[in-house]
Amino acid sequence: MDGMPQCSWDAGPTSSASFGDIPGNLCSPTDDWPRPFRNLNHDDAWDHLAAASNLHSVKFDPTGRWRADALNFQPCTKTSSQDRYAVQQIHIQGRVWTLSAVFDGHLGSHTVEHVAHHMPIIVREHLELITQKHGDRVVPPPLIADMFAMAIRAFDDAIANDVLELFPGGLSSLSRLSDLQIQEVLDDQLSGGQNYTKARLCLYGTTALVALVDPDHQNLWLANLGDCQGLMVSETDQKAWNVEVLTRSHNGENPLEVQRVINEHPGEPECILDGRVLGAIAPFRCLGDTPFKQPPEFTRRILYNLYPGQHDTSPWEEFLMRNHTPPYISSTPEVTHYPLDPSPRAPRRYLILCSDGFTDICGTNQHAIVDRWARAAACSSSRELDENSLALRLLWQALGNDPTSVSRVLTLNMDSPWLDDVSIVVQCL
Repeated sequence: MDGMPQCSWDAGPTSSASFGDIPGNLCSPTDDWPRPFRNLNHDDAWDHLAAASNLHSVKFDPTGRWRADALNFQPCTKTSSQDRYAVQQIHIQGRVWTLSAVFDGHLGSHTVEHVAHHMPIIVREHLELITQKHGDRVVPPPLIADMFAMAIRAFDDAIANDVLELFPGGLSSLSRLSDLQIQEVLDDQLSGGQNYTKARLCLYGTTALVALVDPDHQNLWLANLGDCQGLMVSETDQKAWNVEVLTRSHNGENPLEVQRVINEHPGEPECILDGRVLGAIAPFRCLGDTPFKQPPEFTRRILYNLYPGQHDTSPWEEFLMRNHTPPYISSTPEVTHYPLDPSPRAPRRYLILCSDGFTDICGTNQHAIVDRWARAAACSSSRELDENSLALRLLWQALGNDPTSVSRVLTLNMDSPWLDDVSIVVQCL
């Protein structure tokens, strides 16, 4: 999922795009606009968008009624996406659960790649334990929610603990070790690099939005850390569609999150600065980001010695000097439960999981964009739905729903990213 395909844009004539033509534009209005792009025809625009989106689809039942379509999109071919997704079936005691998720990595891709791979494994292990404990009895939904949160917290705790275990005595032992001794422990790349890999995971982080559906399709649990978004799109009796936001963002725009962090760190006015944790990072809950969860000694003695003398530590010191009573970033997800109706006559429902790159593209038009997408999907034949990813159709709609608008985003002549990474999972419920 790291790279995007290199596509040729010779198929269309050159046109010009203004700053306001790019939805969710990361650039500045002063960045030499207008800029050229290749105006593709409909089929070419669709094919190139599909090629750049790392599409994946899973059918959860033979009829295709329950399925999930996913994508990861970054139009700038000179950068790699730090978003990831996961869509898997989890087999527990002869029954099949479904897990789908989006992850929005930051600072680097190592931790988000690790989380996307291992999160389904950790959830499966905890599901196995709780179902074995209950035997033939159905596990109550509140206990599944508690298990879900516990699995995610334990997973995050292990990222730092795996590194601390390399030093008998933990943090307190570091004062007795020289930098060279610490470097000798961490620099094991010639012998497999296990220690190095463990420590590197602590440098980066990711938000997470993980959905779990039980084998009977009667229950949905949603675990949220950060600023990804979950939407429930439901068909009403009047053949209209209801769009409900299921998640809250865990960042400086959420006053409840701001107050939570302030309450956890009394007497520390700089625990939040300019809407960021310790003035440095936007999400208030995420996985990884160990410098915000451990005392400064962890970063200064361990992480600085991962790349000795090779990087400027001053940006780290700007927030480490404010780190007095960690953790400042929480790994406790907000878990919510939603009942589902698995009956054949139940109204259609779609669960949308998306990174904030998608919400940036939509802006204030998100409800209308999702509504138009749902109406179009409802009018499509089964064959059309099978052949075309629901996630890709949603991205096409958000980018403007016409080949010229999509071409602007796909083929803009620019060296740096003009859009945030976009991950979308659409799951039929």
